[in-house]
Amino acid sequence: MNLGITVIRSRHSVRKYKSDPVEEKIIKDALDCARLAPTARNEQPWLFGTVKDPEMLKKIADLADHGRFIAGAQVCFAVFGKRDATYYLEDCCAATTQLMLGLQAWGVGSCWVAGEKKAYAEDIRKLLNVPDAYTLVSLVPAGYPEEITIAKKELLEDITFEGRYQLGE
Repeated sequence: MNLGITVIRSRHSVRKYKSDPVEEKIIKDALDCARLAPTARNEQPWLFGTVKDPEMLKKIADLADHGRFIAGAQVCFAVFGKRDATYYLEDCCAATTQLMLGLQAWGVGSCWVAGEKKAYAEDIRKLLNVPDAYTLVSLVPAGYPEEITIAKKELLEDITFEGRYQLGE
């Protein structure tokens, strides 16, 4: 089997983390994967932050309505997009995915926590002292998995079509 496909298929959302710290090399590798994501017109309209301080992780967790588990992560990545870039959302989503796959390749679990259009996005931007030119797209808490819950996924044949979609396929 192809190594890249194995990494992609093995990635699952992880919300419970061991207390072992994530090595700096892994953090840098994951960020490097994120920065290499494809972007419209090669704009690269992003800014990536990392938070490891437990008090700051708790503050982020308290702000994120579905991210209370961020407090238990060893690191949380924050992906910001340049507000005036036409495709910042698509570009930053591609970067978030590559960030998570970069972590998975090292055996580090993560979970995508929404930022775009969330009421807390501006509060987190201010908390992290990010310039107003950027908006929060995603938070990615990460750490070595204490527990992995595998969600049921749709079967490929139930969600694909070839050529043109035919009702009743």
